This record gives sequence, C-alpha cells and structure tokens, in this order.
Amino acid sequence: MDFSEAVRRMPYGAEADLLVSPGSDRSALEGIDPWRKRIIVRVRAKPTEGKANKEVEELISGITGCRSEVIRGHTSRQKTVAVYGDTDSIIASVGEAV
Repeated sequence: MDFSEAVRRMPYGAEADLLVSPGSDRSALEGIDPWRKRIIVRVRAKPTEGKANKEVEELISGITGCRSEVIRGHTSRQKTVAVYGDTDSIIASVGEAV
C-alpha cells in the first residue's frame, strides 16, 4: 500500500492517519498498515497523561518541519494528526520517512 492513502491534503496543510504503538524502544515511522490504511508510528512514551500524544506531535513535527497536533483519537491507538504548512513538502517529508 502506498502511504498516500493515509495522508490527505487540507487547506491548512495535511492530515495523516496513524496507528500508534506506545512504549516502544524507539520513536520512528515504521511503515504502513494496509488493512487500516494508517502509518505505523512507534513512540517511547507510555500512553498516560497525554505523553504519547505529545511525542507523536513532536515526532511528526520533527519529520515535516511543521507544527502538528493530534486532532482525533486522543485516547486510541488510531489517531489523526493535522500538520500545518506547505502540503507538498509535508507529503514529501512523510513519504521519505516511511
């Protein structure tokens, strides 16, 4: 599956559908879940007090160079992140990282 099914163009930038695995040994994008059509993200933080969500936002911001925030799925492993900035560069950055 191409990662483009997990990323949508928006007027403000892009939205990415993620499948988050907290408590991992490293923080990184790990590929695509073809069944859920989501980008697999591993983070070190535990899913308590919003720590994993914050690390997801920091990871995506670091990859894209743009501000990001979890907009759906705050208490779920399946999340949607909004990334604010130039859509083409956001999509290119995510594509390189996956």
